[in-house]
Amino acid sequence: MHKAARLVALALAFGCTAGAAPPPGGETSVLMPLAAKSLLLDVEAAGTRLVAVGERGHVLLSDDQGGTWRQVVVPTTTLLTGVAFADAKLGLAVGHDSTILRTTDGGEKWMVVHSDVEADAPLFDVFFADASRAFAVGAYGSFLESKDGGTSWEPRPIAEADAHYHHLARAADGALYLAAEGGLLLRSDDSGDTWRELAVPYQGSLFGTLPLAGENVLLFGLRGHALLSADGGRNWTPLETGVDTMLTGATRLKDGRLVMVGLAGVVMVSADEGRTFTPHQQGDRMGLQAVLATPDGGVVVCGEPGVHKLAPAALAAAPRAEGTR
Repeated sequence: MHKAARLVALALAFGCTAGAAPPPGGETSVLMPLAAKSLLLDVEAAGTRLVAVGERGHVLLSDDQGGTWRQVVVPTTTLLTGVAFADAKLGLAVGHDSTILRTTDGGEKWMVVHSDVEADAPLFDVFFADASRAFAVGAYGSFLESKDGGTSWEPRPIAEADAHYHHLARAADGALYLAAEGGLLLRSDDSGDTWRELAVPYQGSLFGTLPLAGENVLLFGLRGHALLSADGGRNWTPLETGVDTMLTGATRLKDGRLVMVGLAGVVMVSADEGRTFTPHQQGDRMGLQAVLATPDGGVVVCGEPGVHKLAPAALAAAPRAEGTR
């Protein structure tokens, strides 16, 4: 991404201006009839509910697995970039101006629990280690920690470099992975207390990981680059993705297949645990930022075209993975 920053790249790719003044509406987001079609940068499950966040402080909820969406008012108009839930009720959202929002009712109501306009360091992702402990990460080495369920936050350094931290994920064995710019990938084996750098044979920006079965990990980033590790990140095998656009999000479907998305409407499907992918491209070529599998076997995507369920035809070319149910 430009300046190796996830948000700046999205701003340029999607036609927004990072750091721009918030739109009219004061400190409260404005209900918009077409909010579900605005730029939305992340989507997460809160129990059976889905929650999407994006530009102008837009927060949208779906109670039918992504079929329909309704907007709720939140006390900010800043660009929101990430959302996470500890359970069906407790959730956090992050964005520009180091803004952190908190909800305790599944996203119906939110309050600002942290903001630092002077820091000029947008936050890109938020993650719950458990119901009490949470992390928020972002530009210039921003790493904030909460030990009270997101009510209060304290910054702490976790690495010498002031790299932009993009995405946090947890593997089945409890290991945490933090993907960052410049080929930086950090791993923690003690729930985020300490972090160590993993050697990655790619020096471009990394935008996410998808931990798979055992110690298998899928890593993805700029210009269609994706890598697969079978040993928890000690060694990596570059993958032939067949695309040269930025890859931004990945998920596992209910039937076991993997789906990865990116800019230019790229949707990639794997039926063999990430060893190979079948690329597809949405007709509108609008950039996709995040993807989430739904309990009903579907998949929801969000990005430049807003948030919507992906048509089954976009995934039909790749068969069900062997051994999955």
